[in-house]
Amino acid sequence: MIAAIILAAGKSERMGRPKALLDYGGKTFLAHQLDILRRSEADFLRVVLGHRPEEILAEVEVPPAEVVINRDYERGMLSSLQAGIRSLAGLAVEAALVCPVDHPAVTAELVDRLIDCHRTTGRGIVIPAAGERRGHPVLFAARLFDELLRAPVEVGARHVVRSHPEEVFEYRTGEAGVLADIDTPEDYNRLTGHEPEKK
Repeated sequence: MIAAIILAAGKSERMGRPKALLDYGGKTFLAHQLDILRRSEADFLRVVLGHRPEEILAEVEVPPAEVVINRDYERGMLSSLQAGIRSLAGLAVEAALVCPVDHPAVTAELVDRLIDCHRTTGRGIVIPAAGERRGHPVLFAARLFDELLRAPVEVGARHVVRSHPEEVFEYRTGEAGVLADIDTPEDYNRLTGHEPEKK
């Protein structure tokens, strides 16, 4: 089984409001990602929340079984990924797709291609790449979960990627959304053509 872990726990300080609740095509970033992943070949979801989770859950319907609360969210994205991985304990998971909520412009077709690349190549890390850059989401095989749980917080999941170059498969894609990391109002404006709504 393939799990998809949406990372949406951060404080979004540079954006000024929760990025999970920004509008993208008439839906919030989080609702849009949930729709994409539910249409994909991922078998089940986890949504990792941390900062202001009640506000996010008031606007986006997420089944309680899919919600993971990261109390250590201020330690950064790796802590949220680790919380998501821990929530998979005891499940027959072959891999997890790591989906930062601030990369909304990704398609279900791309997700399926990443899963297919993992299954056909046997590689433990599948990363989409556009042009000369690597992006998100990134797939990690379950055999690497223990290393992700032990990775140094100051380096994050990149530590595992760098430690296992033989496990990495780069999936070349024309989808620019894999690189669209939306951290600031300027990033959001470039993506959507308008400023984020103030709340």
